[in-house]
Amino acid sequence: MDFDYTDKVKDLQGRVTAFMQDYVIPSEEPISTWFAENRDEWGAAPMMDDLKAEAKKQGLWNLFLPEDSRGAGLSNLEYAPLAEITGWSPTIGPEALNCSAPDTGNMEILSRYGSPEQQEEWLKPLLAGDIRSCFSMTEPAVASSDANNIALRIEDDGDSWVLNGRKWWSSSALRRETKVALVMGVTDPEAEVGKRHSLVCVPIDAPGLTILRSTTVFGFDDRHEGGHGVLDYVDVRVPKSALLGPRGGGFAVAQSRLGPGRIHHCMRLIGMAERAVAMMTERAKTRVTWGEPVADQGVFQTWLADARIQINAARLVVLNAAFKMDTIGNKEARHEIAAAKIMVPQVARDVIDRAIQTFGGAGISSDFPLAYLYVTARYLQVADGPDEVHRRSLARAELKRVPLLKVM
Repeated sequence: MDFDYTDKVKDLQGRVTAFMQDYVIPSEEPISTWFAENRDEWGAAPMMDDLKAEAKKQGLWNLFLPEDSRGAGLSNLEYAPLAEITGWSPTIGPEALNCSAPDTGNMEILSRYGSPEQQEEWLKPLLAGDIRSCFSMTEPAVASSDANNIALRIEDDGDSWVLNGRKWWSSSALRRETKVALVMGVTDPEAEVGKRHSLVCVPIDAPGLTILRSTTVFGFDDRHEGGHGVLDYVDVRVPKSALLGPRGGGFAVAQSRLGPGRIHHCMRLIGMAERAVAMMTERAKTRVTWGEPVADQGVFQTWLADARIQINAARLVVLNAAFKMDTIGNKEARHEIAAAKIMVPQVARDVIDRAIQTFGGAGISSDFPLAYLYVTARYLQVADGPDEVHRRSLARAELKRVPLLKVM
């Protein structure tokens, strides 16, 4: 297992780093100010168009997709250190490079399962960064951690599908640029478990589809990301050609996006933790308590040492999962992905928490990005499957494993 980066990746690391330092980080404050002054706006700040244009100009576009899917031709292992760097500014960096969720996962399944018509209508403008999309799966009335509970009906009605139900946590649904929702629902209620659900592409302006509101995350409305929409589907009618992938194959199609999506989140979380370390280190050097810099105090040095150990360990878990995805496939690497999905948000949350403590009152304010970074890390312990589901999966795999060591 060789985790040394190729010359191609090292070059991209340098270029992405420069892009983040020169363009993205300086844009954070003006974008934040713009949203504060435009409280009714759910679209991208005007500065985002300039960032996207610069990223395209520099060849830093669609880095997450393999070349045969019209991407940069990087493996998961090659993409990991680049996604990490974009995590320094998770609200701006990924979108500026057209590598933000939920679009990345939606583009992946559209490139793999989409019909030529679906790819022309939805994938092509997504790849160009001209539109956004949402993934409409989770429901408020059921425990969606067990996807078998998903109850929105997608009924076969002649030459159409008719959708009825309610979804929430449809991230980016409120963005003015969002034009399509990929919706999971029940097409075959009498089929065996795992074959009851299908995915369909639904235009966001389809008659009967109403965006009721956005949920908040610990008080943050995520306006810059288009919120997390609560969507009502009442007799929403789409043509049969809207089916994405095979009928009854919704779980398989969704899983093909969730695996890479989970590891992408973990990659970016490493970058978030690194930014927290950089911020707490700088803060500790410039603040004096009881006659000495915070950086010289033992408790802070313990926090900093532990943070470095945790981040390095978490990065190796992510790289191992990415390596396994590249070599044995996403499905076979599901336990490595689950391990990363459990460990990395917890590590990032803990590291960011210590950075907040280092900043004191400033750390819990929105004057600095730490509070939002913390909320994002905590949110990702629930999103894309809660930790408990992934722990159960890992435990069941361990119980089936034949150990090399015989102790009884």
